[in-house]
Amino acid sequence: MLDIQFIRENPSLVQKAAESKGTRVSVDHLLEIDHEVRKLSQEVQALREERNKLAKERNVEKGKELKITLEKKEASLSALEEELKIELFKIPNLPKKDVKVGKDESENEVLRKEGEPRKLDFPAKDHLELGEALNIIDVKTASKVSGPRFAYLKNEGVLLEFALVQLALETLIHEGFIPIVPPVLIKTEVMKGLGYMENGGDEDMFHISPDGFTLVGTAEHAIVPMHRDETFQKKDLPLRYVGFSTAFRREAGSYGKDTKGILRVHQFDKVEMVSFVEEGKDDEEHEYLLSLEEKLFQALKIPYQVVKMVTGDLGFPAARKYDIEAWMPGQGEYREITSVSTVTDFQSRRLNIRYQDGPDKKYVNVLNGTAFAIGRTLIAVLENYQQQDGSVLIPDVLQKYLGKEKISQTR
Repeated sequence: MLDIQFIRENPSLVQKAAESKGTRVSVDHLLEIDHEVRKLSQEVQALREERNKLAKERNVEKGKELKITLEKKEASLSALEEELKIELFKIPNLPKKDVKVGKDESENEVLRKEGEPRKLDFPAKDHLELGEALNIIDVKTASKVSGPRFAYLKNEGVLLEFALVQLALETLIHEGFIPIVPPVLIKTEVMKGLGYMENGGDEDMFHISPDGFTLVGTAEHAIVPMHRDETFQKKDLPLRYVGFSTAFRREAGSYGKDTKGILRVHQFDKVEMVSFVEEGKDDEEHEYLLSLEEKLFQALKIPYQVVKMVTGDLGFPAARKYDIEAWMPGQGEYREITSVSTVTDFQSRRLNIRYQDGPDKKYVNVLNGTAFAIGRTLIAVLENYQQQDGSVLIPDVLQKYLGKEKISQTR
């Protein structure tokens, strides 16, 4: 949520920024409601003062009449304030000044490439062909049990998953991150507070309506609101978490695209980073989290490129976002594998997460970034380390967790 005073002072900027993200809002309408709220607030305050005066004078009759008027005004004010909140929640976070204006992902900017894609002297197989032959990925059985866009990981596929998890945890705990396994069901009202349900975002979520729950799409969804309605001390920041959880997404609007294998599924596991930092320290933290993502993929020796999102591909809460896209030989292209975003104080305002800075209370800046999205990372490992005989070498950094150097067709 944006600061209402900022919107009052910069209506044109906010309107233009929202439109650059592809969000249709009316800042003028919001400010009309805001004007009515302030006007009615003054009337209510005046009536309350008059009520107190009459109480001191013990004027019972006038007091009764005023009480009825005040109750009506307070009810009207409460309704208007709720309407204003709804309109405020429709406004997306503003893009940072260094974010390029663009309509969609086709205009995103490749900042740099790391590592040279391996030149195979045999036809590259995709991850599903490799995974099925090695008996480590099974989508056919999963389809029978759960339907399309699910998978069973088996044998070394399971070991690879937890090797990746362990690598991420060891790396990030060494950096001072607090490890956490959060709930995967959160209150729908809390999810609304994160800013992901606006602008059609709720269509990509699994809701359990009778109980008022929503399944998380990433561990961040359960980690950020841990500190709802809390105030940190400045000395305790930055506060960083690394969370492991299963994630759930409907992948609304993507049917018919990337349906093969485990690239785009309804359920997957993920290691996620979340940072709470002081106001204005998010730019530095953003680069730091990106550097950690790069460190992990450099450890795997997987070629990748860093991509900066344009405004139209940012998402509702993000002010700036980078993706890492890994080279996937089976597809012959780079594909998104992690992302890292700053949402500035957008979520902390909605969830009331602040810190004490001397006499002042300020809203924290919040950031989130993927360490490993397990399924997509497995794809990159399988396709980049495939051998001509159908076996897959295990990256050096993961071999200690599996106790072997290669996955072969032995079953």
